[in-house]
Amino acid sequence: MLPTLDSVDALDAVLASGATTRPILLFKHSLSCGTSAWAMEEMAQLADEPALGADLYVVKIQAARAVSDAITTRFGIRHESPQVLLIVDGAVVWQTSHFNVTAANVLSAIGRLTTSV
Repeated sequence: MLPTLDSVDALDAVLASGATTRPILLFKHSLSCGTSAWAMEEMAQLADEPALGADLYVVKIQAARAVSDAITTRFGIRHESPQVLLIVDGAVVWQTSHFNVTAANVLSAIGRLTTSV
């Protein structure tokens, strides 16, 4: 099971800890969307991926609307669902949504981080 962020305080703690350690992946998941259910399966694959190299968290939009809104406000990224944001040093360096939310796309984005350093 993927860890969830259910409060703005939890989001703040994750962002603070990630500022100096590993990249953070935030997966915004709609509980009522078929596309998002499919994307959840893709993200679940990443949870077992030893080479992920990032910390992955789920925001269940209907259950944590304040967290979803805080992400939109803080990062200036239009809300979409499903949506994945890759955060490094407190900034979104990559994001994708809908059918582009795949394990392969996320791994590729993280791989580009390590080759650009």
